[in-house]
Amino acid sequence: MADNEYATASVREPKILFTTSRNPSAPLTQFVKELKVVFPMSQRMNRGGQVISEIVESCRSHNITDLILVHEHRGQPDGLIVSHLPNGPTAYFGLLNVVTRHDIRGRKAMGKMSEAYPHLVLDNFSTQVGERTATILKHLFLMPKPDSKRIITFANRDEYISFRHHVYEKSGGPGSMELKEVGPRFELRLYQIKLGAVEQNEAQSEFVLRPYINTAKKQKTVGA
Repeated sequence: MADNEYATASVREPKILFTTSRNPSAPLTQFVKELKVVFPMSQRMNRGGQVISEIVESCRSHNITDLILVHEHRGQPDGLIVSHLPNGPTAYFGLLNVVTRHDIRGRKAMGKMSEAYPHLVLDNFSTQVGERTATILKHLFLMPKPDSKRIITFANRDEYISFRHHVYEKSGGPGSMELKEVGPRFELRLYQIKLGAVEQNEAQSEFVLRPYINTAKKQKTVGA
């Protein structure tokens, strides 16, 4: 596996660009607006008529570190592509069970959206592919300050990666802490990692999910 694409990450702050498929629906537009706040060093671009290769070239010239494309099917967000620039890797995820901040129940008890850098929890990425996936995800964030009250969790369970976003408040004495969900929430299903950037169709695949292979035991690709 390639391991040097993130060699400059410690001296190069994440700079993320979000865009969508063409003519995004209102739910997709709302979801991407919320994602933009989740990732502090990000901006959103209306794609218009641009093709992927044009977007990637523009990103490279503006020192964007990661391009995230969000896709939908019949008004429901259903896919997320994370392409690290300038030369990859690119991870392709299915996107399931999206719940925006607007739709989370108990909104009165919901935490306020903060733009501080979050503490990151990556749970059960124990295989080689899992470690690779965790590397791609963690480099979308900067190290937080110790007093940051934001927590973002990517937790792998049975090959589905749950994303949750919380803030915590010290509501009483020294040992008391209240965790409030901020949203949005969703699940990711990794199905491919390519060595190149997203527009490099000839790039070698590092991992491809093969769900239709009959095996006696369900294979764990991301974690235990």
